[in-house]
Parts: sequence; C-alpha cells; structure tokens
Amino acid sequence: MVRIIAGPCQHETLYKSLDIAEHCQDICDKYGVEYIFKASYDKANRTSLNGVRGMGLHETIKDFLQMEESLGVKILTDVHEVDHIQYLKDIVDVLQIPAFLCRQTDLIQAACETDCIVNIKKGQFLAPWDIEGILSKTEQAKEVWITERGTSFGYNNLVVDFNGLQHMLDNYNVPIVFDATHSCQKPGGNGNSSGGNRDYVPGITRAASALGISSFFLEVHQDPDNAPSDGPNMLKLQDFDEVVENIMEYNYAKHRDND
Repeated sequence: MVRIIAGPCQHETLYKSLDIAEHCQDICDKYGVEYIFKASYDKANRTSLNGVRGMGLHETIKDFLQMEESLGVKILTDVHEVDHIQYLKDIVDVLQIPAFLCRQTDLIQAACETDCIVNIKKGQFLAPWDIEGILSKTEQAKEVWITERGTSFGYNNLVVDFNGLQHMLDNYNVPIVFDATHSCQKPGGNGNSSGGNRDYVPGITRAASALGISSFFLEVHQDPDNAPSDGPNMLKLQDFDEVVENIMEYNYAKHRDND
C-alpha cells in the first residue's frame, strides 16, 4: 500500500487548507493511494523571531474539525510541547515529533500514550542506526513511523543517504516515510531561492520509490513562492499529480521486478 502525507508547511486559513486537501485527496483516490493531510499549527523553530509561525493551536483545531467534517480526511500535525498533546489526541490521526525533538523522551512517550499514530522525524544529525534508541522509547505506541528528511551535509545543506534508507528498511519493523520536500531544503536559508529547490523533489521521490519506500511526505501549496514558510522546497499544487503518478509507476516496477 502506498501512503502519501501532503499539505502546506503551516495552516494559513481554512479555505487554503481545504483546497489543498481536496485536491490531494482527489489525486490520491485517482491512483488508489492512502492520503493524510498535514499542516502545522505552530512553526516553533523559525530561523528568525520575525518568522510567521502559524494560526496557533486552538484556532487550527477548530479548522481541523471542519476539515474532517467536510472531507472526512485524516490529519497529521506536529507537536512541540507535551501539554499540547491533550488537545490534539482526539482530533488528529497522526502526531508528529519534529526532527529537532526526535530524542525528547517525555514528548515521545506522551505522544505514544495516545491512540494516535506517532510519526517521528529522524534528526538531520542522526545516523540511520541511531533510530534504534528512539524506537526503544515507543513501546506503548499504537503505531510508529520513522521519517527520513535529509542528513546534514556541511553548512546549510542536506543530502539524501539512500544507503541509510535501505538500512532503515532492512532493520526496523516500522514504516519508513520519505520526506522529499524537506530533503531539498537549505536549512537556515532566508526563505528565498537559497532556501531550497523544489525541482529536485520529483527525482529523489522516484529514487525512493524504486528503492522500496511506500510512504511519502510532501509539502504542497497553491503559491509556494509566497508562502509564509518553506516556500522554495514546497511543491506547487499543480505538480502533485505528476509526482504521485511517478511514485506509483516506480513502486509498481519495484514490486514487479521482485515477483
């Protein structure tokens, strides 16, 4: 089964998120893919104090409830504070632990005590085999996913380690998710063209699918160049169909060759 998590970097308005979710759901239905909408209520790790952080927890929860009622869509959001989990655990389907917090024991365990799936983003600073320590903290979880989002490669650069992806596929009995858009980020960028390159997303997505990855994380937006965060590496909504088509094509080829 192929699964795609897709949505904007941060929740901006109900209208924008509904538009993105409806479009992505239609495309995923077209290809027989499970779809989960994602959006952040608070971008708590912005580079600058002046960075736009989002609509906040409680306003976003109201909109998430309307989205679930209107579209019946599953929702993922990231949590930075243990106290926030109590408000989200009965609203969203997946709680995500951000990469910079992937070793925060209290946060991980609090998320794992809910009935939500817990998606833990592998820190840019971690080796693939370091995931074993993270997973040791998740025994109470209903289900755990690990997401690869690029590895630090010097200053302000990330690289996708496909050997590392293979190691995780071979050694961990949990779904491995590939975050193609953040893997094309230039961390610490100023939000302009130096902040990432969305043109790389289709190629590394095809490569991950051919490797055997079946779960993908993609940030998409109607107008990413004018989005409040992560614009340079977010996919244009109009390009989502082609990327999903490629995922399915290479995923099919991988399984056909293994039969």
